[in-house]
Amino acid sequence: MKIDKKLIKELVDNLDEFNLTELEYQEGNTKVKVSKGSKASIEQSKGNVITPSNKAVLSDDDEGTRIKSPIIGTAYLAPEPGAKKFIEAGAKIKKGQTIMIVEAMKTMNHIPSPTDGIVKKILVNDGQPVEFGQSLVVLK
Repeated sequence: MKIDKKLIKELVDNLDEFNLTELEYQEGNTKVKVSKGSKASIEQSKGNVITPSNKAVLSDDDEGTRIKSPIIGTAYLAPEPGAKKFIEAGAKIKKGQTIMIVEAMKTMNHIPSPTDGIVKKILVNDGQPVEFGQSLVVLK
């Protein structure tokens, strides 16, 4: 199955435009869900899920190289529950090293570091939904 990036981009744009944190779209057997993470939800008459916004604000002191999510999905900081995390704050990492996994549509996508560096800050929690382009880690 080919992923329709244009559709996903449009759904993400709708999240921002309508101040939503989650949106679900279904056409035939294809179902796409985009989210920013939230606690409450309201069912609409067409079955779409709409949730109130909870945008995180990053401070200016988080300067450095940001590693961003290449896809929408769920971030995991370890290869499996209870296992040692891929990275910790203060750890030295090398280019190509896996920093975390983003699960999308039951596929585990390893996110590699684009450069050598030291982990300054991890910006997401284990099991947290992430969106395309969201900063995951800041490197020094």
